[in-house]
Amino acid sequence: MNDQPTSTFTEDSTYTIKQAAGLSGLSEDTIRYYEKISLLPSPDRTGGGHRAYRQTNIEQMRLIVCLKKTGMPLEEMKPFLSAELENTESHPELYALMLEHRERILGQIESLQQVVSVIDQRLSAGVTMVPACSTNEEKSD
Repeated sequence: MNDQPTSTFTEDSTYTIKQAAGLSGLSEDTIRYYEKISLLPSPDRTGGGHRAYRQTNIEQMRLIVCLKKTGMPLEEMKPFLSAELENTESHPELYALMLEHRERILGQIESLQQVVSVIDQRLSAGVTMVPACSTNEEKSD
């Protein structure tokens, strides 16, 4: 048996683009697009030239899905995806940015909870028409 590394990968250590899509929640086309815009790194290739994704690639894809749900623009995600996942001390600026993003999300949750409360009150009263919601911009005027 040859112990030298080769350019081909075993099924145990890599995933096809179809498998990566299924595991990450992204479509195959979206994965290719994210590679094209350098949001995701170019994957390893098998001897036959097919994409071969590793678990770290899948985790990056899942992070993208999660950050997209929070409304973070793709361009803002790039530094988080390129940073070492295990070492927050070497990226204190990214840690601070993630904390800031977390605070924005908590504010959105609070705002949405207020909307749910108004809707619940209206439904309890048997009224289905919901009054216009105030926005943060209106409060600061």
